Amino acid sequence: MNQANDNSMTETAANNLTSAALNVSAIDSIDDNLIDRFYSADNLLPVIMATLNYIDERINTGMTLPYFADIDSEQWQEKPKALDIYITDEIEGRELNLEARGKDYATNILSYPSDMPAAIIELMPTLPLGELIICHEVMVREAAEQDKTVAQHISHLLIHGVLHLLGFDHELGQAEQDEMESFEIEILAGLSLPNPYI
Repeated sequence: MNQANDNSMTETAANNLTSAALNVSAIDSIDDNLIDRFYSADNLLPVIMATLNYIDERINTGMTLPYFADIDSEQWQEKPKALDIYITDEIEGRELNLEARGKDYATNILSYPSDMPAAIIELMPTLPLGELIICHEVMVREAAEQDKTVAQHISHLLIHGVLHLLGFDHELGQAEQDEMESFEIEILAGLSLPNPYI
């Protein structure tokens, strides 16, 4: 992946995600103005923070994160999180989806969890969540088809992708799908964004 359009954040953010821990990059075919318009820290950070804060509240009531079950909940909540986001076009998006999932089309978002052992994470200054790959062209097309703004759709799928990085998977069955969708709806409501499933 070509990460020429690097848009790393430099200002400190509150709570779970520090500025140095969020890295946004893109394939060369994605214009810098597009990155600034849709994928700047100002646009992404509130959504990421809302998701992580929501998860923290759920952990406080006994929820276990599927991919981080071996991490002490206090350490999970106190350690800054690291997240990489890569913006791609439809050509590369199709290739990546075929390679990762065996599906020969570009999808809206792919999630690559960090999958690091707890013993390694304990030694790291930040807790790596993994990488999200967003196909902007698919995102724009779906937003138009669903009568949403692109920003609303990005927010929804960013939440969806982060939940996947934590181990939630709607493809495991109806109960898992219902759980994940309810999380997404509640997080979006906290951001004053509409339910994407109605």
